[in-house]
Amino acid sequence: MTDKLKIDIVSDVVCPWCTIGYKRLEKAINELGISDQIEIEWQPFELNPNMPADGQNVTEHIAEKYGATIEQQKASQQQMAEIGESLGFKFDYFDTMRIVNTFDAHVLLEYAKSKGKQTELKMTLTKAFFSERKDVSDRHILKQALLEVGLNATEALEKLDDEDARYHVRSLQNEWKNMGVNSVPTIVFNRKSAITGAQPVETFKQVLSELIAE
Repeated sequence: MTDKLKIDIVSDVVCPWCTIGYKRLEKAINELGISDQIEIEWQPFELNPNMPADGQNVTEHIAEKYGATIEQQKASQQQMAEIGESLGFKFDYFDTMRIVNTFDAHVLLEYAKSKGKQTELKMTLTKAFFSERKDVSDRHILKQALLEVGLNATEALEKLDDEDARYHVRSLQNEWKNMGVNSVPTIVFNRKSAITGAQPVETFKQVLSELIAE
């Protein structure tokens, strides 16, 4: 058995293009039939590390951060919904949708990694936010997600008040930033090469084929 191809995905739970990027990567892996040769690890990145506890309306937030008009946002959301649908993922944008703080979610994703359930929890949280209109900074919602993937919710939620666990996530975030990651998704192969953005399935297939052949 050769070593597996290690893929680090630096992303945030509330990043739509991260979801699209992962679904395209997943499709590429499945179409190539190489899922047993791949090991995926999710790495923390907060798009809005200073987001207050009560969050901010999405439309307002995007307008402030990127200067996008309502029309531009609607068009972009429509486009994401269509791409999502083609990949079997539902983006349900609504007027009162709020961007929330995702730090706790990242702490729980680190916990899930140690239990071999990281990708499952990541997709459950992403689905909760984009498809089910849920607040992924709310501990009740986080608890539901943990239970849904079969994790010990009590043990996991204790990590949220554990200074070491929180420090560890901050350190990981800084580590990736220091490596030059400043936009997500950034998909890193064997810690040697990387591609950013939600690339087309064919691009992922080409990159994966070359790396597996090496």
